[in-house]
Formats: sequence, structure tokens, C-alpha cells
Amino acid sequence: MTIKEQIISDIKDAMKAKQQDKLRVLRSLKAKLMEKEISERKDGEANLTDEQAVEVLMKAAKQRKESIEQFEDGDREDLAENEKKELKIIEAYLPEMMDEDEVRSIVKEKIEALGASGMQDMGKVMGPLMGQLKGKADGSLVSRIVKEELGG
Repeated sequence: MTIKEQIISDIKDAMKAKQQDKLRVLRSLKAKLMEKEISERKDGEANLTDEQAVEVLMKAAKQRKESIEQFEDGDREDLAENEKKELKIIEAYLPEMMDEDEVRSIVKEKIEALGASGMQDMGKVMGPLMGQLKGKADGSLVSRIVKEELGG
């Protein structure tokens, strides 16, 4: 079952269970997936791969994380809590993310392989890394570790 199919199935379950919050988040995700499907449509075919679905979900999760940060900065814990609940629902559909130690070891290997020596090589390192870690690690974590490893 694809991620999209799972979300559609869970929408039905949430409707039956009258879980309004979960239903709202899942419908939003379904809409975002359908938008992506339409934008990727080629030759009249519109099938979203799980990799493309993960991209959409990661973007939605990133938006929730940014909102949580902003609400907490503005002392709006009530709104931050709501975003945290939504984030938890979204994360249930995402693959297990790599932890900081795993990312750091891959970053070190890539820096060594590319012969990067300082902050001027950040772009040279980030491009291939993000391709390799897409859907497996948070981009802001990767960026922070690359900066640390390049001495920035």
C-alpha cells in the first residue's frame, strides 16, 4: 500500500471514529499529495511515487515545526500544542529519520571523499549530501552538521 493509499484509508477510519483533528490533517495531506500529483502529471498519467509523497509530507512537517517555533516564541503554547499534534500525525507516515550520529558519519565521509576543507566548500558538500539523504534526514540537521564539520 502506498503512502497516499494509506492516508486515504486512514481518512475513512478517522471519519468513522469521528476524529475531527486527525481527519482535518489527513485531508490536508491528501490535498497536498493530489496537488503534487497534478503538477507531476505526464502523458495523462498521475501516479505519485512514495518518494514524491515523502517529499510532500516532509514539507508539511517542516511547516509545522516552523509554526511551533514561532508560536512558542510568541508565548502561544495553545497554538504550539495544536501544531505539535498535527506534526505527530504527519510523522506517522514518514520513514524513520536518521539520528545525528548517523548523519554526522555520512557527512564526514562525504567531506573526505570530496576533499572539502572549509566553509567555501559548503555548497559542494550539501548538494550531493541532500540527494543522498533526501527523505532520510532533516535538511536543517544536515546543514548544521556540515557547518560544524567544515569549521563554520
